[in-house]
Amino acid sequence: MFHFRFPRVYVCALALLPLAAVAKPIAFAHGTSVMAEYGAGTMTEAQVFYAPRYNYSLGAGYLELDSDRIDRRREIGYLRLNYLAKRWNMEAAQANVFVWGGLGNAHVSETRSDVFTGNAGAQVDYETRRVYASIKTDLYRSSAFTHRIDTLQLGIAPYKHDTNSLATWFVVQGREYTGAIHDGVEWALLLRLFRRGAWIEAGATTDGKLQAMAMVNF
Repeated sequence: MFHFRFPRVYVCALALLPLAAVAKPIAFAHGTSVMAEYGAGTMTEAQVFYAPRYNYSLGAGYLELDSDRIDRRREIGYLRLNYLAKRWNMEAAQANVFVWGGLGNAHVSETRSDVFTGNAGAQVDYETRRVYASIKTDLYRSSAFTHRIDTLQLGIAPYKHDTNSLATWFVVQGREYTGAIHDGVEWALLLRLFRRGAWIEAGATTDGKLQAMAMVNF
């Protein structure tokens, strides 16, 4: 899964293969991650990343933001570099710090124009076979707008899963948008099904809107 110099650490990383409960921008060395997300009609995103090494990946993404407050829409395409800043491999848990940055182009609905856009963000996560927590922030900034998406996920698994078995997670998600996209925190309850390198999760926000994501690592 990961390329480490010391055999003891390498064995520890292999033991943590069944975890993988949190969406990560880097799956494993020489691996490709494909993700698509529908966020309650407010956000739609697709990403593809390839990791030449265990600690960084390169790829592209497309993000649509549709305001439910005013007549405002963003269509952002970008190229991005993801970097694993820190990883802790524990006996029965793993924690990670990821950072990323990228450049792209965005279409602004109000002016019907395209603008150069920068992207930066970070993710911190902790997981075992039964619980996990993840905090992510994603910033998009241009001369015409500044938007940030902050996402908190807390999950629990009713049973421990192995590498080849189906994992089930119950997830509570809180998400906040800046830049006149959505008022307050958007809460959602999700069911995630995960097996090896692929998962799907779906649920609803407290407003009854669909929240769903699918991801494949290969």
